[in-house]
Order: sequence, then structure tokens, then C-alpha cells
Amino acid sequence: MTETEQTGIYIFCAVQTSEPIDYGPIVIDGAPRDTFAVQYQDAAMIACEAPMKIYHPNKENLMMHQSMVSRVMGANDTVIPISFGNVFKTEKDVQILLENLYGQFTEIFPEIKGKIEVGLKVIGKKEWLEKKVQEDPELGKMAATTKCKSAAAGYYDRIKLGGAAKSFITSLRQDVQKNIYHPLKSQATAATSNETQGEKILLNASFLVDREKEEQFDELVNERHDQWKDKVDFQYTGPWPAYNFINIRLSVEEA
Repeated sequence: MTETEQTGIYIFCAVQTSEPIDYGPIVIDGAPRDTFAVQYQDAAMIACEAPMKIYHPNKENLMMHQSMVSRVMGANDTVIPISFGNVFKTEKDVQILLENLYGQFTEIFPEIKGKIEVGLKVIGKKEWLEKKVQEDPELGKMAATTKCKSAAAGYYDRIKLGGAAKSFITSLRQDVQKNIYHPLKSQATAATSNETQGEKILLNASFLVDREKEEQFDELVNERHDQWKDKVDFQYTGPWPAYNFINIRLSVEEA
């Protein structure tokens, strides 16, 4: 760190605890830095001193942030994740922020205590999707008609094909929702189906699960995978803190 570079307080997450905490050092901006807790009643912000600057969400920085949150999760069963890149001018600023948010934290802590978040993406396999298209007489006929026409002559046919393809993908997603998402949702504390991008992604969901029931939930995911493995790929991730189930986003202005 240069002599002119200002030091701030980078925060990772909030935890529910009244006990002294030591989660060890973290390498941030190329240097090891000791972490510490900013305490208020039974809540604490896990933080470290770091250069006061904008942290770009590159792979190294994101992994640094997530690794610290994961370390805290391993030792504490009530973790509120903080969005990446929040740096405050002073420890006093963090203290004020914590006091201001404490009322919300007292409501959130019981809801997430002993719970983890897991994510599931369901991605259609190319061969299966192509087979489904061929099995759809309307879609197959429209695709063949459009392919044989010139760009100008096939303009309106392509518009119709686009609409038909959208309806086709929507139908597949509804089937995945019914047979994969809803059975998993019924076994989770909470669930959310996030926006999907691209035609192959049929489901992008997050589930809030009791730590004690994580193994049972994993088994249910494996059962669904075995039933669908010839049609889709599963991307199952976690455990994470409850990113998709907490509506708090911190910024310096809130301090």
C-alpha cells in the first residue's frame, strides 16, 4: 500500500453472535490482512482494513470475497451475506450502519438461522431439444418452410417461427417447473425461480434448506437428476448464505 493510498474498512458479511470472533487473515489487494468484528449487541460485521477504492468484480476479487464468507459460514450458523465490494471510510461508519440495520437483522436472523442456500440450473441437452423439435409437427413444418424461402420471402414465416419456438421453450420450462422445481420447493424452507437466459436453460432456481436436512435434499435432487439425466444436465451449487432470500443491499450512503 502506498503512503498516499487511503485505508478503509471492507465488509464481508454479518453474523449473529455476542462472542469474540477470530476468522483469521484474508489476502485482499495482494496483501494479507487481519479480519475483525464490528460488534453491536448480538450482531457483528466481519471486516478488514483494505485500500479505499472501487473493487472490480473480477475472478480473483470475487473468490476472495466468497472464500471469506464461506469461512464464516463454517463457524457460524446465522450469516447475512453482504454484497461484494462495500468499503467504508472508518470503523465508526460500519458501526453506525450496523446500528441502523439492527432492527432488520433481528427479523432476519431467526429466518435464516441454521439454513443454507443451494442453487440448481437445469440445462436442456442439445440432442434432446432437437428431438423435441422434430417431434413437434407445427414447429418442424415451419422451420422447413422458412429454410427453403429467401430472406425476403421468409420474413413473416421467421416471425411466426420465433413465436412458435418461444412457446415451445415455455412449454418445456413449465414441464421442468412441475416435475423438478415444485417437488424440490415442497421440501425446502423457501424457494425462488430466477430469470433464465438462453433457450437451453430451463430452470434457474435457489432453495433455502435447513442444514440438518441438507443430505435429504441432496438425495431428492439426485433422484430428479436420475429421472432426467438423458434429457438435461444439472448444475447444483452450494452451500451458500441466503443471497436470494435477503432483501438488504448495503451501500456507503446508508451509514
